[in-house]
Amino acid sequence: MNRSLVGKRPTFHRSQQRSNSYRLMLWLVLIMGGLWMMLQVQSGEVEPLFSPTPTPTRVFHSYVQEAQAYFEAGKIDDPNSENDAIDTYRLALQVDPNNAEIWAELARIQTYSSSLLPTRGQVVTRLGEALEAIDKAIELDPDSSNAHAIRAFVLDWSAPYAEETRDRDRLLTEALNSATRAIQLDPDNGMALAFLAEVQLDNQKWSEAQRYAEIAIQISPDSMDARRVYARVLESLGAYRRAIEEYQAAVDINPKLTFLYIKIGVNFRHLEVYDKALEYFDMAVKINDQLGIKDPLPYIAIAKTYSRTGDFFIAARNAEKAVSLDPQQANTYGQLGIIYFKSRNYEYALPALKCAVESCSAEENELLARLIEENPLWEIELVGVEALPLDNAEIAYYYAIYGQTLAYLSRPRENFCGTAMPVLSAVRDKYPDDPSLMSIVNGSEQICRNLASVNSP
Repeated sequence: MNRSLVGKRPTFHRSQQRSNSYRLMLWLVLIMGGLWMMLQVQSGEVEPLFSPTPTPTRVFHSYVQEAQAYFEAGKIDDPNSENDAIDTYRLALQVDPNNAEIWAELARIQTYSSSLLPTRGQVVTRLGEALEAIDKAIELDPDSSNAHAIRAFVLDWSAPYAEETRDRDRLLTEALNSATRAIQLDPDNGMALAFLAEVQLDNQKWSEAQRYAEIAIQISPDSMDARRVYARVLESLGAYRRAIEEYQAAVDINPKLTFLYIKIGVNFRHLEVYDKALEYFDMAVKINDQLGIKDPLPYIAIAKTYSRTGDFFIAARNAEKAVSLDPQQANTYGQLGIIYFKSRNYEYALPALKCAVESCSAEENELLARLIEENPLWEIELVGVEALPLDNAEIAYYYAIYGQTLAYLSRPRENFCGTAMPVLSAVRDKYPDDPSLMSIVNGSEQICRNLASVNSP
């Protein structure tokens, strides 16, 4: 049968493949490379593919979520643990150091945490850290309305700690400018309006503060910042019951922030409703116990309340508990010393005030030694205490009462006036125009002068 064949000429025998030297060389290289890799893996020089890394890397979003959870839980800054909001935001920044939003939120949290610190020096340091963080945020994103708003917040809270009046005024002016810039960038930013209200409040522009605070809660009714600021405005106007309502609204939004409970308690104390004040301070204590936070501030608030009602024994016990939680904080020693003094327990007041005003080593710390002996379950370590610098009126009151205590305990055969007079003179030199302090200083100096006249031949 004939067939027409077209195309290539058919072949009916097996074709002979040509040798390809280049392909052979490629295979040899691959085989040798594979053998080398196996030897490297066996020697440990190269890790096998898909083997786990020694320290798994977390994405920054998980750190941010964890930090937000800590803040909402009230665990803002725990000196005994790294499991808190501030430390976790710092971990997020290690992963993403150029994230302006995280820098801004860190600054906000640091500023709030300053209200939980017992001494002026610690507060100033923390606010300085917050200012560095917010300036970094604005450097990374200069058009962020939230960053400028938080900068206003940081500057406003820093102003009361300025050494000079002109520095305070400068900080408030910068705060006003930052808040204004935030609103220019976003007129509907409720947080920016709230912080502008707070700045105006500290500039003693009460009507403007109230107006902006009311607008802020209209725009952002679920903002803790807006509710807190409006409460503070009302508190400054003496509307304590309405302030309590707004602080309670803030608590409803963030129910684990102990400083809000303390604020509510303080407003009840203004109203002389002491049982409710103590109830809210006790809530703060319980929240800290749940979170494992050793915070002396709620105990100090309880002590001050009992001191007002004249229950000095209970007041002293709570202040002693505050000392046990943070035994190196001289400010707590000063407050405890004042409570002892008001109860006329001058022998206990003296060693407490001495540590606050003059410092005391661990061996000299008579107060702590007594608390350790009387309260074996408190787990107190015997430590020394650094003196408080005479840099504000509250500390000056410790100095004045310390001098007064020394004068009261002085006798012809045991005269402490040699220690008392320099302390009293320091208060006079620093605060000569403060009538309350000068009344204490003048009376104490007179006691020492009378004693000197008795001892003179």
